[in-house]
Formats: sequence, structure tokens, C-alpha cells
Amino acid sequence: MSGPSAPRQVLDDIGLSLVFFTRLRLPSSDFGGRSLADAIWAAPFAGLAVAIIGALVYAIAAVFGLATAPAAALTLAATMLATGCLHEDGLSDIADGFWGGRTRDRKLEIMRDSRIGAYGAAALGLSLLIRWSALSELAGPGHVFLALLAAHAGSRGLFGAFMHLLPPARSDGLSAGAGTVTTETAVIGAALGAVALLALGLGGAVAALILLGLVFTAFRALCLSQIGGQTGDTIGALQQLGEIAVLLVASVCLS
Repeated sequence: MSGPSAPRQVLDDIGLSLVFFTRLRLPSSDFGGRSLADAIWAAPFAGLAVAIIGALVYAIAAVFGLATAPAAALTLAATMLATGCLHEDGLSDIADGFWGGRTRDRKLEIMRDSRIGAYGAAALGLSLLIRWSALSELAGPGHVFLALLAAHAGSRGLFGAFMHLLPPARSDGLSAGAGTVTTETAVIGAALGAVALLALGLGGAVAALILLGLVFTAFRALCLSQIGGQTGDTIGALQQLGEIAVLLVASVCLS
């Protein structure tokens, strides 16, 4: 199957992406037989939903007079609750596996272990610290929403291209079972993510796009050298790295 070709498929793909990438639930769980690979182009819409949730929490905190630092912390917590820490889990697994294992098989084994090690804890701590500090630099709910929109939708726009360009590292698991992402699907997702970056203004969007390209290229090379492909955990880690990159740009452009 390929990218969406009818309004019904578009809605099915958006619904599937929302249910898969967030904790949001829809009345229907029938998405027309579409696979995750078919629907991955719509991942930026899940990012939009997460951004709205985070921005609402920040706005409420601002109404009650909270300073930017605690408001940013609550915002970050809200976005993590909205996704069930799905991508944070991927980041910690990648850190533990890539730097805790000596062989490819051992790395993949560690990545499947539900326990968190020192590398994973350190990666999570740094991710939280950088994202919180970037959000804390923003002035007001409006700028926070724009930054969250660009970061969450833009980072998720990379998913399709990543799955298209890298083979599954395992014969089983989430990534292998998702199906094959076509070039059309990958391009649509990347284009939606790029459009979301315009929330930072033209200059910010260009800077964020360049930085995301560098992150994508470097992380793709790392995954190939470490495990020979991609898994669900690598996609989660890619989102975290992309979100960090865009929020750093936002802290410069919108502060």
C-alpha cells in the first residue's frame, strides 16, 4: 500500500497516527486496514495534537501567574503524558544499547530490556534539561505554542524518510511489522514537517531545517554502524533529537 489517495484514507491515517503516537483515543479503532507504514506521513498531526496539549497547559500556568521555569516544566510533563513517554523510552533504550553493548546482537538485546541503565538515564536527563531550558527562554503562551508546533510536528515529519531509507534491524518487532514506507509517503510526511517549521518564521524555519537535516544524517549513519538499520526505538530517539534541535532554534528565534 502507499500514501493516502482519498479523503477517507487521509482521515484513517491521521486517526491511526494519533492513536499510535499519543495516548489519545478515538471512538473508532477501524482505520480502513491502513498500516503504520501507510499512515506514517500523518505523524506530524500527532505532533500538532501534542503541541496543543502542551501549549494549553502553559497558558493555564501563565493565567495563574507561574514563572516561566515552572510553567515550562509543567508543559514538558504534559507533552510526555500525552505520548506516554513513547519517544523518551526509545531514547533511553538507544543510549543503553548503543553504548552498553559490544556486538550488534548484544546492542539489540539491551534495547529490548525494560530496565534502564546509566547511559539511558543520562540521555533522558539531558533531554529533559535541554528541552526545559529552551522552553523557559520563551516569552508567553503564543511563542510556546509556535515552538511546540514546530518541534513536535517537525521532528515527526522525519519518521517516514527514516523508515524508508533504513532497513529494519530485526526480522520481528514494531519496525519490521509496520510495513514498507514508500517514497511518496516519506516525502509527504517530510513536507508537512517542514511546513510546521514555518511557525518559527522563515529564518528560523531554514535554520531548523538545516539542523534537522544534520541530525537525520548523523543519526542515520550511527544506526547503520551500530545495528545495521532501524527499530521502533531508533525512531523514538530520532524524534527526541529532532525536538531538541528545533526547540534550540526556537529559543533563539522566539525568545
